[in-house]
Amino acid sequence: MIQNPFGILAVLIAIEAAVLFFSSHAKTKKFFHFPPSMFWIYFLPMVFSSANVIPHQSVLYAGIGTYVLPASLILLLVAADLKAILKLGKRALGMMLAGTLGVILGAPVVLFIFKRWLPADAWSGFAALSASWTGGSANMIAVKEALGTPDAVFLPMVVVDTLVAYSWMGILIFFAGAQIAYDKWNHSDRTVIEELHQKVGSLQSGGPSSSGAAGRAGLFPQWRSKGIVLAVGVAGALVSVAVAYGLSGVTRIPQNTWLILIASTLGIVLSFTPAKELEAHGASKIGYVLLYFVLTSIGARASLGTIVSAPLLVVAGLVWVLIHALFLVVAGRLTRTPLCLLAAASQANIGGPASAPVVAAIYEPALAPVGLLLGVFGNVIGTWCGLLCAPLCKWVFS
Repeated sequence: MIQNPFGILAVLIAIEAAVLFFSSHAKTKKFFHFPPSMFWIYFLPMVFSSANVIPHQSVLYAGIGTYVLPASLILLLVAADLKAILKLGKRALGMMLAGTLGVILGAPVVLFIFKRWLPADAWSGFAALSASWTGGSANMIAVKEALGTPDAVFLPMVVVDTLVAYSWMGILIFFAGAQIAYDKWNHSDRTVIEELHQKVGSLQSGGPSSSGAAGRAGLFPQWRSKGIVLAVGVAGALVSVAVAYGLSGVTRIPQNTWLILIASTLGIVLSFTPAKELEAHGASKIGYVLLYFVLTSIGARASLGTIVSAPLLVVAGLVWVLIHALFLVVAGRLTRTPLCLLAAASQANIGGPASAPVVAAIYEPALAPVGLLLGVFGNVIGTWCGLLCAPLCKWVFS
């Protein structure tokens, strides 16, 4: 078994690099459509640790969570265009928030139904998954670390996240053919779609341009620009760690929780400053590379034996998503919102910004940017939603 931290580090980097390479290669990327690359980046380190190639426990893993995770969150959030999101209109944001509320309130309901078959610490796993289903994988990992979710609880949740989210996307795509009938039954106000077309068009044509930043990128070598981006992430992480350490000493809130909240807030604050131009130099790409590296360290701490509880949790996840859908349908009925916007908001919640534009475009091609912006909005609020959901889930088990 490799015990040296540098040896473990080399194994984790090699796993991530191999998955990212083959998932983007033209001849092999089709094998990563399902399960996605995120699953394999988590699963393969678990296989290596279960085979005693690397240990389940190492001081390296804690260090990665403490310093790399906040850096990744800052770089992912610094590029968020909140001004553009707020211009989408109250109907689009209202549907997104209705779906988010369905996820937050659906978690304790599902836990109450299934708790007799679940371990006592399952509540933290559901809270972490709620962060994914209101934001994305970055939010899920952030809440997992903030709550100290046991790895034995977290692994089945990754399986549920993969299986249920992809199944739900298929269901939404299937119902695209029923939107005429639904909108007729719902007496949907289709004028909201035209208004969204105009707003999105104005954002694309008159919104802030990154051409200035891109032009400045040519003034220095690419390696230097990437170094600046990484330096901002590292500096932000160090500031977050220092502030979290100080606050944890004067409050009852754990240091990890403070760390995630401070890093997320710092990333959003920076998105309103010239630092947002870091996206022109690959801020979000570097952020995802760092995030996936955190995921490899989490996977290494897990065990294959914990996957046996996944089938029951998949059923619970499906019930949970149906509760989320019920909130959307009720909100859509009250506001006479077309099905295409409900589907885009739902996928933005459950699937995130990568798949929300796809679902939105299947219903209404011009709404793809709306799906993307709603997904980004979920990334911004997902961590807070997961931490808000956590006490509700814990209360069910008390």
